[in-house]
Formats: sequence, C-alpha cells, structure tokens
Amino acid sequence: MTARQELLAAYRAAVAAVDPRARVRDYLACNDSPSPCYVVAVGKAAVAMTEGALDAGVDVAEGVVVYPDTVDPAPVHHRLRYRPAAHPIPDERSLEAGHDVMALVDGAPRDARFLFLLSGGASSLLEALADDGGASALASLNQRLLGDGLPIHAMNRIRRAVSRLKGGRLGARLAGRRALALFVSDVAGDDPAVIGSGLVVPPPEGPSRPADLPAEYGHLLAPAPAGPAPGDPRLGGVEAVVIACNRDALAAARDSLGAHGLPVRIEPAFLDGDALATGKWLAQRLRQAPPGCCIWGAEPTVVLPPSPGDGGRMQALALAAACDLAGARDVTLLAAGTDGLDGVGGAAGAVVDAGTLARGRALGRDADQALRDADAGGYLAATGDQLVTGPTGTNVMDIVIGCRSGAKAVDHDG
Repeated sequence: MTARQELLAAYRAAVAAVDPRARVRDYLACNDSPSPCYVVAVGKAAVAMTEGALDAGVDVAEGVVVYPDTVDPAPVHHRLRYRPAAHPIPDERSLEAGHDVMALVDGAPRDARFLFLLSGGASSLLEALADDGGASALASLNQRLLGDGLPIHAMNRIRRAVSRLKGGRLGARLAGRRALALFVSDVAGDDPAVIGSGLVVPPPEGPSRPADLPAEYGHLLAPAPAGPAPGDPRLGGVEAVVIACNRDALAAARDSLGAHGLPVRIEPAFLDGDALATGKWLAQRLRQAPPGCCIWGAEPTVVLPPSPGDGGRMQALALAAACDLAGARDVTLLAAGTDGLDGVGGAAGAVVDAGTLARGRALGRDADQALRDADAGGYLAATGDQLVTGPTGTNVMDIVIGCRSGAKAVDHDG
C-alpha cells in the first residue's frame, strides 16, 4: 500500500469505530434502558443512533428524530416523527423541531421515561428562541458566529444565552422524570454540557450572560428564561453517558496503521487553533519527524471572507500544510471531518503530499489565493486531493494523520 492508501484505510477505520448505530445498540444491550420510553434524537448521528436503539429492542411510546436534511432516514418507525432541519446554519425547520420536542416532553405523563440520543450538530438542528423570534435572526446570529471563527465553547455560550432549550433548559422541562441521555461527542473534553450546547445538562458554571454576544443581537437576551444550575432537582433524573468520542476514532486509526507495521503515535495535543497556522506547523513538524505516523484530534477554526468559496477547516489546514510540503516527497497528510462534511462543497477533507502544489500550478491554480478566498475545496478538487465520502452518519470532530515514510517517495496515483 502507498502512504496515501494507508492513511485512507486508517480514516475509514476511525469512522467505523465510532459508528453510532453500533455504539447505541451495544450500550443498550449491556445496560438497563428505559422502556417503554419517549425518544428524543437530535444531531448528525440522530438517525443512526435511533436505529441502534431500535436494534436493541427499545419499546418506543412516542418520539421525535431531528436530523440534517442531507441524511436519508428510511426506514422510519411509525411512532417516531422525523424532522429534517438545516446545518450548520439553522432555519425555520430548526425552530419547528424545537417546538415539537418541547411539546413531546411537556405532554408526556408524569411517570414517563425518556431516552435522549444526542450528537454534534444539535445546536443548529434544534432551537426555540427566548423571544420566540424568527428564523432570520437565528440564522444571522449563527452565520456571524461561524464566520468569526469562534471556538465551539464560545459559540455555545452565546447560543445558550438566547435559547429556551440549551444550557440544560430542555432537561429542566423533565421536572425530575427519569431520562437516559446517550451522547456521541463532537467536543474536546467530551462534556455533555457542551455537546449540542447542553440540551439536558447545564454548564458547570451555571447560567451566565455572555459578554461577547454581538451587540446587534442583544435584543434576543431580554426575555431569556434563566437556565438551570448544576444540581437543579428538575434534572435529577438525568443519567448522561458518552458512548463515542474522538479518542475512540484516533485509537482505531492507530490500530489500522500499526497493522501495516508502521510506527505510530497518538499526539496528546488537540489541534484547535487557526487552521492555516496549524497546517503550516504540522508540515514543519512532519518534515523533521522520524519515519512513522502521527495522529491528532482536531477542531481548528477559520475566519471567512465576505464571499467564501468551497471547503472548510480541514481542507484549509491541508492546503496550508501542502504549501510547506513541496519537496518533501516522503510526507503525506490526511485531514478530514469524521462526519464526512467539511464546510461547503460536500468533501470530508483532503489528503495532500509533496505533489499537491505542483499539480495545482500545472492547472494554473494559486494556493495562497485559494486560502485567502477560503476556497481550499475548489483548489483540492482540481488537484484530485479531496477526500469525498458523503455523510458518514457520525460526528466526533476531526482527525489529522501525518505520515513520514523515510526514503520512500509518495506515489499519488497509487
């Protein structure tokens, strides 16, 4: 296998290891589950997690499944309402789904038991604004947060402040009723209070007014209900369990590479800074590294120009690295989102090497201009370096794998 093929195999193994359907099924098969129960599934993995619960034999009384409109939910369960919504920018369907979920929780009997299946993307897919405002204000706020390149904790702090659901507010509506909440984590640290902006788990610091909310959205705060604090008895019946996370994916990638006899190391550093700076740092690190592979968990940030092109943070990181890998014929780098969708354009990420810039130049492409225009996806599609998988049905942030093969040259064509 070439280095490129080895990295692709490792990525596929990483995604398979955090398959939400299998993770939910296996957890519920080995642990007591609430049954019959009311099901609320929200996030990029909502459909797959729901299928896992059904595989485990969960008796559904009623439920709502809120999923990205890029996912096909067939087959469907007759006692579940399936609600597609938008990601990463919420829309009117996100608000409709939020009201649907609130009605389900509020209308369930006092002795009802709940099963929450939550994963990354829930912040966009499910919402009810504090002032019952419209989708345009919600979309505008989220577009601003994403365009400013804020880290996820900062974005979620603002999202919680304007929401009737986030920051544990949906959990408070349980009023002490028992609930099992299973999480596929898409955040560093795997804190259930951060995943999906904390629908059923309040932030450890309690409710707070964010100082960094853009001034033009301040009106959304005025009627916001106070969120619960840790220890609130209304959430006393919630059991929160993280069943899949980035560490699981990294370990599977390590095992895949190790099976090919490659020295491999999971790096302790989490890559969460500026994507372009991180890409350049990785290229320099790999050029100087001994032969072998290094694996990182990641969720870097990008600042978008007014009219961005195609691609997302992983493709921006990969192209920035490629700019410093020209001549390093023994280095290959894969950077991809485990959800299979990196920003705009439909690619999961990219695999770059010493030939990426040469292929671009032969096509009249300017890598530096592509990075300035946030069009790394357009550049990498032209050079054949994009990694396209389609939606994977899971989401445990990003994975970056760098391989230095010593004297062996990288064969891009395999």
